[in-house]
Amino acid sequence: MRYSLFLALAAFVSIVSAQTPKHIGRIEKLDDAFDQLVGSDAKIEVLAGGFTWTEGPVWVADDRGGHLLFSDIPRNSIFRWSPAERENQSGGISLFLSPSGYTGTTYYGLEPGSNGLTLDPDGQLAMCEHGDRRVSVLTHGGGKRTLVDNYQGKRLNSPNDLVFSKDGSVYFTDPIYGLPERADDPRRELDFCGVYRLNKDGTLDLLTTQMTRPNGIGLSPDEKTLYVAQSDPGNPIWMSFPIQENGKLGAGKELLNARKYMREFPGLPDGLVVAKDGTLFASGPGGIYVMSPSGQLLGRLITGERTSNCTFDTDQTYLYLTADSYLCRVKMK
Repeated sequence: MRYSLFLALAAFVSIVSAQTPKHIGRIEKLDDAFDQLVGSDAKIEVLAGGFTWTEGPVWVADDRGGHLLFSDIPRNSIFRWSPAERENQSGGISLFLSPSGYTGTTYYGLEPGSNGLTLDPDGQLAMCEHGDRRVSVLTHGGGKRTLVDNYQGKRLNSPNDLVFSKDGSVYFTDPIYGLPERADDPRRELDFCGVYRLNKDGTLDLLTTQMTRPNGIGLSPDEKTLYVAQSDPGNPIWMSFPIQENGKLGAGKELLNARKYMREFPGLPDGLVVAKDGTLFASGPGGIYVMSPSGQLLGRLITGERTSNCTFDTDQTYLYLTADSYLCRVKMK
């Protein structure tokens, strides 16, 4: 049955990908510092299309130069994209894992699959699973392990995005978007949306409930600051929290409010990635918002679409982004 699913999905994506545009949107410079990040001739290149809702891109280095994995949440699948220009590679899209986030036998809403993806310190794929309401890891042996699925005995809502620290701890957000009826779902066991840290010893710390809809998450290069996006239409913001020596979070600071940009484009603050120099690349209304660690908006990569997330390849040659039904990339300077 899974082989049949693979054939159906591969054929569908192949057909629709051929119909996608080569480029979308535009790039907007707002500060001279943007020139050091993105070239004036850069474009938003569409690599593939025809998906339902793309999310959670992660770059995986391999002996052929690397490939990208990303979620299609409604399809409960993770897809793989390989660069066609790499020697001895055919390139293109293939199905990597299905089911990716829900292994039950009954209907589980419109967004049952995996969301945020990343690699743990051992290079294993870690994922936030909506339907199974857990953070898991795909081991090198091919089997899955549950890292965490509850807080004080109560099931998590639907883990959304995650990032590992150098010591192997994982920070993650837990809003309600993967529950079939969201905030009003009768299966909901926690009455808040939390930001957590799962420590290497297996203990789980609730870091804050301050954010009503925590979503994308990232760490500064020195791991002294935690960045969290909030996808609440009533308060659509990006925030930074100092990480104190005891591991707790200090008072949060609002970096940027997306409310005025929501009048231009669809979407909300969502996933984010932090560059090696500390610059934030954060998905928001209609594209990627490039900002300094202090929240100064430097420029935007405007797709015009509801843009969910982004990631870099190993050497930050490209920024890969997921925008509605598209997988895209932008060459970095």
